[in-house]
Amino acid sequence: MTEQFDTQKARAAGWFRQLRDDIVAAFEALEASHGAGPMSDDEPGAFEVIETKRTSEDGSDAGGGLMSVMRGGRVFEKVGVNISTVYGTLGERAQMAMAARKGIPGMKDDPRFWASGISLVAHMQNPHCPAVHMNTRMFWTPHAWWFGGGSDLNPCIEYADDTAHFHATQKAHLDPHGADHYPKLKAWADEYFYIPHRNRARGVGGIFMDDLCTGDWQKDFTLTQDIGRAFLPAYVPLVEKRRVQPWDADHKDRQLVHRGLYAEYNLVYDRGTKFGLETGHDANAVLMSLPPLAKWH
Repeated sequence: MTEQFDTQKARAAGWFRQLRDDIVAAFEALEASHGAGPMSDDEPGAFEVIETKRTSEDGSDAGGGLMSVMRGGRVFEKVGVNISTVYGTLGERAQMAMAARKGIPGMKDDPRFWASGISLVAHMQNPHCPAVHMNTRMFWTPHAWWFGGGSDLNPCIEYADDTAHFHATQKAHLDPHGADHYPKLKAWADEYFYIPHRNRARGVGGIFMDDLCTGDWQKDFTLTQDIGRAFLPAYVPLVEKRRVQPWDADHKDRQLVHRGLYAEYNLVYDRGTKFGLETGHDANAVLMSLPPLAKWH
């Protein structure tokens, strides 16, 4: 059984790395097509890749990953595409949170964990281009395993046709897994990405799931892969359409105010942010999602 889990964990981590590579290549192509020629390594707008490390409380190696961030691009003002594979033992607070949410028995006696995933957030130069978030992940303990993730669109200036395309593409990737998947995951995203203290959603939604474990690892992994595969065809056409649209100071002001909502949500409510900081992962990687500039009225 241990060998089987090791194989499954390696497959999941390998998939997240491949998805990261595909997205980075697609975003680099967007940057190169929006100006004169390809990016050089030292030109503003090129991805900077930094290896991240997680250290356990006793100072031993506990995994890490890659933080790939582009700043000051022609299309992307700031975009991060991170992957990580971390492991070790969960602290008492993390154990309690996991046990309470997932009903996992025996965690106190054996608090080992392993987690791998990809996390992406893009903040755009042109206010007409929507910001976006995507992540998929696998979590394992000796007592359970599960998948989670999704993607959601965060425009500061909403366009109904962009929202329709984003959702339709995700639905098309989920429908082969059952007609009930898209409406369930859409409703989950609407609930999860809601900002109670503002009485509003963070954006125009998308899909989201957490704690997915049907007992069929391959089935759940395939669904997780298709959530990842939906991202580029759902998002890239929107950027290609909006990146050349004229904008003015009022549009930019609306963008910066909307980014304030994004920052509030990620710092106050986001589970991934809380888990990453609580378990000692690289703080810069965890907080990569924050926008470079934001504004509050």
